[in-house]
Amino acid sequence: MKIVPLRPEDGEKTLRLFCEAVRSVCGGEYSPRQIEAWIGDRDPKQWTDSFFGGRLALAAWEGEEIVGFADMTEEGYFDRLYVHPSFLHRGIASALADALEAWCPAPRFTVYASETARGFFAARGYRLLCRHAVLRGGETLVNYHMDKEK
Repeated sequence: MKIVPLRPEDGEKTLRLFCEAVRSVCGGEYSPRQIEAWIGDRDPKQWTDSFFGGRLALAAWEGEEIVGFADMTEEGYFDRLYVHPSFLHRGIASALADALEAWCPAPRFTVYASETARGFFAARGYRLLCRHAVLRGGETLVNYHMDKEK
């Protein structure tokens, strides 16, 4: 596995990976309607542009395929972390998180972790601040505001 900065030309690949990951991995915690609301109707250009400016976005590659991606702002907000469903439990999420946390100059990291990702972040030392509900596409999605001191 190779971890490198995300390039603009990788944006659509990460959008496809995001959709596959949410649909395949999050079904135990979210209903099909919640999952489709989470995915939404995303504009590929806006999605791609959201990875750049005041943040570090990384992609994990296996050969010619992106198998995971993550991004964090300079202020320590862990925005996205997704791994392709065929590559789970291989250390990809941990490697991406390690790289972002090492890069970030902020003294504290924060995340709004999904039900699915909550355990991952807790195992990394993130503490639960509060349960959070987001209304998206007419569906209520629960996530967890968590933080970790550097």
